[in-house]
Amino acid sequence: MSEAPISTFPVPALDDIPEDLRSMMIGIQEKTGFIPNVFLALSHRPEELRAFMAYHDALMERDSGLTKAEREMIVVATSGANSCMYCVVAHGAILRIRAKNPLIADQLAVDPLKADLESKQTAMISFAVKLARTPEAVDAADHESLRDHGFSDDDIWDIGAITGLFAMSNRLAHLASMRPNDEFFTMGRG
Repeated sequence: MSEAPISTFPVPALDDIPEDLRSMMIGIQEKTGFIPNVFLALSHRPEELRAFMAYHDALMERDSGLTKAEREMIVVATSGANSCMYCVVAHGAILRIRAKNPLIADQLAVDPLKADLESKQTAMISFAVKLARTPEAVDAADHESLRDHGFSDDDIWDIGAITGLFAMSNRLAHLASMRPNDEFFTMGRG
């Protein structure tokens, strides 16, 4: 286990975190065995953490035309494109578990166009990476391509909104030099 700091910004002690956030973190710790560093790192701005979590859950936990694994694919591929170690490692672990595939997260983080995906998923990831890296180049033809692959307008919105949320998350992780928990590196590999 590493003793390196998890953020370049102040990280409050668990007892100093507001009760609602502390309760959420302890619930996650009871399920996983640890508190993800992102929650601790962002808890120095409680209102922002609450807003982040509300938007995260609205996108990542709701009923959608995208599976939970496909949503994590978007996070991992776009976070790889944005060189965000925290999100690649943490969401890579979640993806490996949700997809029941120990290889997919590494493939998406390094070279998403060579990942072992269905053609529909490749179209989704290509669009998400384009939106993450060159958003000004996204046009109606990109939307039409997704529709041709069977995505609805709601699905296209979800792909874009997940890409947008994690672009922000990637930048915050870079801003704070956020360190992923050691536990994430091995999850879903066995």
